[in-house]
Amino acid sequence: MKIESLLYEPYIVLNLESGTKTEVIKQMLALVSAHERVLDRERLSEDVWKREREMSTGIGKNIALPHAKTVAVSEPVLALATLREEIDFESIDAQPVQIVILLATPETMLSEHLKLLGRITRIAGRDEVRKKLVAASSSHEVLELFREAEKDLPQI
Repeated sequence: MKIESLLYEPYIVLNLESGTKTEVIKQMLALVSAHERVLDRERLSEDVWKREREMSTGIGKNIALPHAKTVAVSEPVLALATLREEIDFESIDAQPVQIVILLATPETMLSEHLKLLGRITRIAGRDEVRKKLVAASSSHEVLELFREAEKDLPQI
C-alpha cells in the first residue's frame, strides 16, 4: 500500500487557515467526512480525538499526524493539509506544525496502520519533501511529490 494509492486530490488542502490545533483537526475531519470509505463520521471523530488525548500527534519536524484505528472506516483514509501559518501542536520536539496528515485505518488493519504511519513519517520527515510540500501550489503537485518519493520504497 502506497501513500499515492490512498491520497486523492479532494483530500488535499493547501495553505489552510487555522489558528489552533483543535481547529485544524476539526477541519481535517470535515475534509474526509464525505469520503466513500468513511462509514461513521461521528465515530471517526471520537476515535481521532481519543488518540490525540492520549498523546499529541505532533511528531516533530513541523509535522502532525492525527490518526486512529477505527471501525468508522472500511479501508484506509488519508488527507493532507499545509497550513498558511505554523501552529502549536504540542509536538514532541516543541516545534510548531505546518503540515498535517490525517490517517484512519480499520481496527483490523493494525499492521498496515503501523506501516503506513512509518512510511508517512519516513517520507514527510525528509527536509526536501517538507519544503516542497509547504511550497506546493496544487494538489496534483503534492501527489506527484509522493509518487516520486515512494519510487524506491517497497510496497507495504
